[in-house]
Amino acid sequence: MQFSVSMCVYGKDNPEHFKTAMDSVINQTAPPDEIVLVVDGPIPQELQTAIDGFCEKHDNLNVIYLEKNSGHGEARRIGISNCRYPLIAIMDADDISLPDRFEKQLAKFKENPNLSIVGGNIREFIGSPENVVGVRQVPMSDEDIKNYMKSRCPFNQVTVMFKKDSVELAGGYLDWFSNEDYYLWIRMALCGFEFANLDEILVNVRVSKEMYARRGGWKYFRSEAKLQMFMYKKRIISVFRLIYNVLVRFAVQVIMPNGFRAFIYKRFARESAEIQ
Repeated sequence: MQFSVSMCVYGKDNPEHFKTAMDSVINQTAPPDEIVLVVDGPIPQELQTAIDGFCEKHDNLNVIYLEKNSGHGEARRIGISNCRYPLIAIMDADDISLPDRFEKQLAKFKENPNLSIVGGNIREFIGSPENVVGVRQVPMSDEDIKNYMKSRCPFNQVTVMFKKDSVELAGGYLDWFSNEDYYLWIRMALCGFEFANLDEILVNVRVSKEMYARRGGWKYFRSEAKLQMFMYKKRIISVFRLIYNVLVRFAVQVIMPNGFRAFIYKRFARESAEIQ
């Protein structure tokens, strides 16, 4: 089964982290047939040198340069539209895919050809992959994923492999501050596509101590609240679920100080590092 990997690169990406991410994609037990890099806006020379180094060694690397930063949703959309193969895996420029990630996802698609998305769990770390700070586990079955979607995003975006035609039929990635992926999964569910997650760690995700601060504030809350309203209008959730979801997000994202927000996320949105 031929597949592409789509990755976006930004000016603030660390060149060494980018090299590690690329190596984790290239050195897979089932390597991709194509890697599409979307360079979203200007980047420093050191990062450009790292990209050039991979281009010299790998003829299946397609690099697309955007003159100005277009935003996450548009950069993802451009990357997907330029992928040649029917299956596409998403990857970020600072994370690390486990060596057999793609092999396991391809096996799941072969097991059930009706699937449109196959994702999995992530292990979060700070500094080095050995310094694990949490694990985000997601539901596995189509039914459980769609029930979970009513309250939280049911996929770890950096783990997903999906069918290009299914994503495009749902409208593809569209701009929605910090929630472009969640918005896409909702629209794909409305199209009736079938989902699955593997009950395994597929990607080691690099996080920072400031991660929880970025998940708060009025702008983040408004984006989430609008998405809940979208689900209500599409009859995915009831008015009671809408009110509950919005109130919880208001409390966590607006009222809570950063330190307590970090505790809540670690306690209720992540498994502790000890489970890995």
